[in-house]
Amino acid sequence: MNDKSKDDDQDKAAVTLPGKVKKVIPPIHPSQPEKAEISVEGADELYREIRVENTLSDESGDEVSLKPGADVDVTIEADADATKPKNEPDEKRKK
Repeated sequence: MNDKSKDDDQDKAAVTLPGKVKKVIPPIHPSQPEKAEISVEGADELYREIRVENTLSDESGDEVSLKPGADVDVTIEADADATKPKNEPDEKRKK
């Protein structure tokens, strides 16, 4: 569930990539959450899969989980002060 206002989102840089749930991984121990392994399109081959807790909220606030094969969107978001113009060198490289 996203409790942010639209004003908060205006100060963010973001990209959304398509993905697919490759598998659902049961917990190793009952106290641990189930995980969903998601393959992110557009990521480098060695870094394509991510694993996240398989708990989401629907419009009503009810807990739901992803199914294997589900198409998903993966959004990466950063505050504006955490970004730089693409052609500007990193601070580490200036030294």
